[in-house]
Amino acid sequence: MARENFNELLLFLAVAEERSFTRAAARLGMAQSTLSHAVRQLEERLGLRLLTRTTRSVATTEAGERLRLSMGPRIREIESEIEALTAYRDRPAGTVRITLSDHAMESVVWPRLAPVLRAYPEIRLELSIDNGFRNIVEDGFDAGIRLGESVEKDMVAVRIGPDWRLVAVGSPAYFAARGVPENPHRLVDHLCINRRQARTGGLYAWEFEKDGEEMRVRVEGQLTLNDSKSMVAAAIDGYGIAYVPESEVAEAVATGRLQVVLNDWSPAFSGYYLYYPSRRQQLPAFSVLLEALRHRG
Repeated sequence: MARENFNELLLFLAVAEERSFTRAAARLGMAQSTLSHAVRQLEERLGLRLLTRTTRSVATTEAGERLRLSMGPRIREIESEIEALTAYRDRPAGTVRITLSDHAMESVVWPRLAPVLRAYPEIRLELSIDNGFRNIVEDGFDAGIRLGESVEKDMVAVRIGPDWRLVAVGSPAYFAARGVPENPHRLVDHLCINRRQARTGGLYAWEFEKDGEEMRVRVEGQLTLNDSKSMVAAAIDGYGIAYVPESEVAEAVATGRLQVVLNDWSPAFSGYYLYYPSRRQQLPAFSVLLEALRHRG
């Protein structure tokens, strides 16, 4: 049956349930003559009589009753599902999927969203840790979180964190044995802990800046890792110098397990942004999470 004829099925169902054209027309908010004409057209299309009409009542024929019993539960199920979907517009509920790096997760996202999940039990949050870059549209994510400089221009970007920087650190025992590099060029004389980049598979060239002079240094060492926590642990154990987010080593530096070098060469990054397609409709659950993450510093 053509799609445009499904409306006639709904009209028939109303008459069959009410067993009256008058009551069905009142329920549907339409003229009784229009309703009667639509049902008659349906019967003509099917080549079957669905209703037996008398001056006082309307009853379903055997074919009409079979159609009513078959259609009724299915229509109510569809209506119930539509009602449930519509409710998403009115309350924070449903699943939100976000891709982000491990550092963004630990430093910004989880501390702010953990209390939100307790406050809104109907929100389901999926956080996918990935230090590379994902196509959030193709991969089915609602949003991504990356440094501001990495966000594509066709995305809506909302700042969620302050500027931060990488710092070069090593253990006091390491520097006592190998000396302290006076500038980034001298890193070639040291054991450094390399970082493998997820997106390209290459090694990250350490980026430095001072007084407008920018420098990228390719370092060497025994270890290559791809997450900051492992790099920090290796630096504490004396395997060389690591270049990691400052927040990851604040405690170790404060307690003397690590020492910062080249401090005045460490530039600040633009901080983390949550980004999503500009055409995305913001459902309540997404809006709640976005407001919790929004940077207000």
